[in-house]
Formats: sequence, structure tokens, C-alpha cells
Amino acid sequence: MSGPSSALLLIDLQEDYFEAPALARARPEVTRSAIALAEAARRAEVPILLITTEHSRDRSTWTLNMLDDDQGYLFHGDPGTEVVQELDTTGMTRIEKTRDSAFFGTDLLLRLRNLQVEQVVMAGVSTHACIAQTARDAYANNVRAVIITEAVADERADHMEKVLDQLTGDRQAELATVKETIGRWTG
Repeated sequence: MSGPSSALLLIDLQEDYFEAPALARARPEVTRSAIALAEAARRAEVPILLITTEHSRDRSTWTLNMLDDDQGYLFHGDPGTEVVQELDTTGMTRIEKTRDSAFFGTDLLLRLRNLQVEQVVMAGVSTHACIAQTARDAYANNVRAVIITEAVADERADHMEKVLDQLTGDRQAELATVKETIGRWTG
């Protein structure tokens, strides 16, 4: 593999996230892209980290907007927290988070350091929140972030476009396609 050592982060590819109409429409392309990336990562021996969101019913992990609205979601054990059925999770390491960033309150950075990963390749939802915050925190921790354009989606296309422009403009992330990424891994 040429370039920095990579890990694939599959973020919030869970059933409940794809209930929003825009994400439901994007689901086929996002999941197809994530599957292609995962298959290529396995062949290239690139670590795959499956990042999911789950909350406790006792409110201890709720975000401020959940507390303000007195309404939680993505509770441990609920069917909606399951990873999308299309994705084969064999060999993936699962990390649970309770906030937008996959780094916040998890051992993700420790795992990346132990694996000597210098770059995270990201796919999942939602771009303006979990993808963007994870990319920013990767940058803050001197880990390069690559966002795969066909493998991310958002509830609002205008949010996604603005966030991707900002992340690339600020040099906090780069954009790549599935084909480009697989080409880098298979060199």
C-alpha cells in the first residue's frame, strides 16, 4: 500500500439513520460503496472500524438536544441500532459512541495509534454531523481524514455540500472516490 497507513471507519450505518427520507434515498449508493470499501480493505489488510451510536435509557449518555426534548433514541438493544443488513461485519472492530465524533469518549485514537494508522478513510452518515466532527477530531489528533464522496450522505444536500467544502477548504479532510481509494489500497 502506498501512502500513509489507513483504517476504514464505517460510521453510523445503522437502520434508524436511514429512516429519514433523504437518507433512505441515499441508502443504496452509500451501502454499496461501504461494502466495496470493506471488501477491498479486507483484501488489502486495512483495519475496519465499525463505529455505531447507542444510548442508555437512563439518560446518562443523552446529548443536550435529547435532554432538552426529553426524548432519547438509539437505545441499546433496539432494532434500529442494528447495522444495516446489507453490510457483512465479519472481521470488523466495533466501537460504540454517544456523540457525533467517533473520537469523543471512545478509545478510537488509542486503537489507531496501536495500529500505526496515519489516515482514516470515512464512510457513513450524516455528513454535517458525525462525519464532519470525526474528520475535525482526526485532524486535531494529527490523523489525516479522507471522506469517500459516494459513501456519505446527509438529510440535507446543502448541509453536506457546505460542510465538505469547509473541511477541504480548511485542509482538515480530503475527498476521494471509492475507485481512487481501492486503487490506493491495491496499488
